[in-house]
Amino acid sequence: MSQIKSPRIPVIDIARGVAILAMAGYHLCWDLWYYGLIRADVGFDPRWIFFARTILASFLFLVGVGVVLGHGRGVRWAGFWRRWGFAFGGALLITLGTWIAFPESFVYFGVLHAIALFMLLALPFLFVPIAAVGLVALAFILPPFFFSDPLFNEKLFSPIGFWVTPPITNDLVPIFPWFGVVLIGVLATRLAETALLPRLAIIQPKGRVAKIFGWLGRWSLPFYLVHQPVLLALVVPLSMLLGSQNALREEDFMASCQATCESGGTEAALCTTYCQCGMAGLDREDLWDAVYSGVLNEDEQDRLDKNNRQCSAVIYPELLEQP
Repeated sequence: MSQIKSPRIPVIDIARGVAILAMAGYHLCWDLWYYGLIRADVGFDPRWIFFARTILASFLFLVGVGVVLGHGRGVRWAGFWRRWGFAFGGALLITLGTWIAFPESFVYFGVLHAIALFMLLALPFLFVPIAAVGLVALAFILPPFFFSDPLFNEKLFSPIGFWVTPPITNDLVPIFPWFGVVLIGVLATRLAETALLPRLAIIQPKGRVAKIFGWLGRWSLPFYLVHQPVLLALVVPLSMLLGSQNALREEDFMASCQATCESGGTEAALCTTYCQCGMAGLDREDLWDAVYSGVLNEDEQDRLDKNNRQCSAVIYPELLEQP
């Protein structure tokens, strides 16, 4: 089979650049939120989660586009293994780096891990009938909406998808449904191959902004690897300089704790005492990072539970008399 490479299409490079920059923007907001520099609840607000998943979907769709454009009508193995090796090597670096920095929530199957696998899985779909590509894409996208099982909560099985509660990790991109999004990209590009792509190829966007996005699109994987360390190198010292993280966390903790306590019928003054006790315990036990991230190991959870019991006894001394 002929191995003619499709021409590079600047518009698609620009789209990829926009997607990778949007992902970096989301990560910047997440870092600013985590280190107490902004109030937006980036980690848990459904709107932010939707934004993050939209960015991921667009990026994986473009992975599918790139699989078709990178091979034309045949697999260009030399170029493929070079790109795949870069993605796989980057995934290993992400795992190693997060295992050192965040051992309780290291990344074992994140974006780059998924891309490396999806690049391999997508190759047969360059040659099967187009209708089959669409059907298989739906077979990956739809089942997670209707099926889940606690078995997939385990790290070993979680890359497949279908979990009830995902395991603790800083990034997880499961095969179901996300490989289906890659196949949608393959499908769209194959459908557009003879009519739309030649028209897109002749578009040559002008201007500095277009060139910047195009450059980012061409170097999206290296950019992805370096952007988060660079962001953290800026955000962490800024947070330390401003002393903003602890102050904002304490303010948020007191507001949330007070509201939760009062909603249970406890008097406001007692709730204030309880929450101040709880906050002092978080300081004493050095639990702020663990509680704020939602990632607690067994020892941290035990110390948090003990602190909560002690603070409950402060406002309800009769609890001390219970066995």
